[in-house]
Order: sequence, then structure tokens, then C-alpha cells
Amino acid sequence: MADQEYMPGFVDFLPSMAKRLGTNGLLEELCKGFYHLVDAERGLITLESLKKNAHRLGLGELGEEQAVGMLRMGDLNGDGALDHTEFCMLMLRLTSEAI
Repeated sequence: MADQEYMPGFVDFLPSMAKRLGTNGLLEELCKGFYHLVDAERGLITLESLKKNAHRLGLGELGEEQAVGMLRMGDLNGDGALDHTEFCMLMLRLTSEAI
């Protein structure tokens, strides 16, 4: 079996991004991800829009289970989708855990 080279991911760059941008700048950049994942008609990140657009943020192709899990993690009002505020809060929480 061949050794796989380690490919740094987004999480690996969070500390340097936080240092360069500051806390508010980092959160602002993370929140911009919402617009890459949003369903333009509904103005929300839906299961379908997340699966369809995940590659735009380097998430690759998400399976149904992964996408549902991500939505559940951030869906505070129980509507099955993420609005901008829910997405930003989720990104803040995940980033805080990763740094």
C-alpha cells in the first residue's frame, strides 16, 4: 500500500487566517460561504443546495447523510434549512472548536 501524502485542509489554515484577519475579519470571511451554498429562490441553504454546491467550498460531493447532519447541526429554528444567521453561528462554533 502506498503512503498517501498529507494534504492540508481548510481547518489547517484557520489559525493563520485568524491571526491575519482578526476575529471579526475571519468571521466575516466564513459567513461569505453562505452565498456559495444558498438556494437562490429560497434565500436559505437547503439540503439540495448544500449537496449541489458543496464543491464550491472544497467540501467535495456530500452524501445525503453528511448533508443532513450538517443542516441539523446548524438549524436552530427547525425549518430544515440554514438562514444566514444560523450559518454564521455554525461557522463560528465549528471554527472555535478547530482553533
